[in-house]
Amino acid sequence: MKIGIRREDKSKWEARIPLVPEDMAALRRDHGVEFRVQPSNQRAFSQEALTRAGAEIDEDLSPCPIILGVKEIPVSRLEPSKTYVFFSHTIKGQPYNMAMLRRLMNLGCNLIDYERIASDTGQRLVFFGVHAGLAGMIDTLWALGQRLQRRGVESPLADLKQALHYRTLAEAENHLRAIADRCRDTEALAPIGPVIIGVTGNGRVSQGAQQICDLLRPETLRIAELKQPDNLVSGAFYKVVFEEPDMFARRDGAAFDLQEYYDKPERYEARFAGFLPALTALVNCIYWDERYPRLVTKADLAALFAGDAPRLEVIGDISCDIEGSIEATLRPTDPGAPVYVYDVDKNLARDGFEGRGPVIMAVDILPTELPREASHAFSRALRPLIPGLADSDPSGSLDDWALPAPLKRAVILHKGKLTPDYAYMAEYL
Repeated sequence: MKIGIRREDKSKWEARIPLVPEDMAALRRDHGVEFRVQPSNQRAFSQEALTRAGAEIDEDLSPCPIILGVKEIPVSRLEPSKTYVFFSHTIKGQPYNMAMLRRLMNLGCNLIDYERIASDTGQRLVFFGVHAGLAGMIDTLWALGQRLQRRGVESPLADLKQALHYRTLAEAENHLRAIADRCRDTEALAPIGPVIIGVTGNGRVSQGAQQICDLLRPETLRIAELKQPDNLVSGAFYKVVFEEPDMFARRDGAAFDLQEYYDKPERYEARFAGFLPALTALVNCIYWDERYPRLVTKADLAALFAGDAPRLEVIGDISCDIEGSIEATLRPTDPGAPVYVYDVDKNLARDGFEGRGPVIMAVDILPTELPREASHAFSRALRPLIPGLADSDPSGSLDDWALPAPLKRAVILHKGKLTPDYAYMAEYL
């Protein structure tokens, strides 16, 4: 079986690959899987490395019945009857990808979505979430340094770089440690008071963000301690992690129930606005769709900025749902122009760091800012599933398609038709 690896062409910044050369070589050696890879000048892995792994470099993937990618594939490049595996971003009915889904259906294709590859207990197996958190926190702290500099506060944070400008994650981590030490030694941040970084959620994205935040050696605060931020040490770093019971409450005042919140979110409302005055930076890592209450509304921010200049400088919206959990996330950004200011008076995004409102960091492809580390971790998780994918035959019925169970759960389309688990998506088409 020959599997195609497509060139990522949705964004000029995209440098990831779903399988790294080492794993391609092992799959070829141990399972006889052959790979044909489209050439790319922006991929983080050289064509020489791919060739040494035994991959064939060729523009034409038509001989490959299975094609792997990372991001969505342009409609014009889809081919009939192929099995495609990529992040389709369709399961919420995202309108911007419905044309792609309809084209896959018309071409009689099979679609397997990484986002839905899960264990028997529902745990996702193949993901970039940790690296989104890692890069997102680096970029948020970089944005904080830049914002403070525009306000006339010179600090070592201004020397921090975006994640993509470091050669490796280790280099970024070492630089951040050194910057944290300089901030302590010089008390450069004392003029702004305590530096309180709020992180929402406790999943993989949050874990990645906290891994970077912890390099600052912050003191961890309890939620109750946010009520009196003036009692904290000016210029010192603090971290506070918000979980669902901290952020949301039953509308009728009854006790919070996590499973009920997931199942009946309409019974709940956000209670987060009261925490905003204490925060210097907010890093949002929670899952959101339109069924759930918004965490931070435009009205919350307008009220926050109505009086004296608030503490809140930056919102790193790693989740990046447009006008979603952070309603002021008006549009996604990319690594070339990663931030804008949400103008609370005019309800618009102003490029750069200056203006009345918080800086919003909303890069929607954050893991590609750490492309080698992100690709290695992703490939390591995907590799065990590839032999079963390569050996299976989708030409019969869905029941007869002998995929590994985690892959079978992720089949959105089989021969151009929505599978039973995803039949609900018909309403979005």
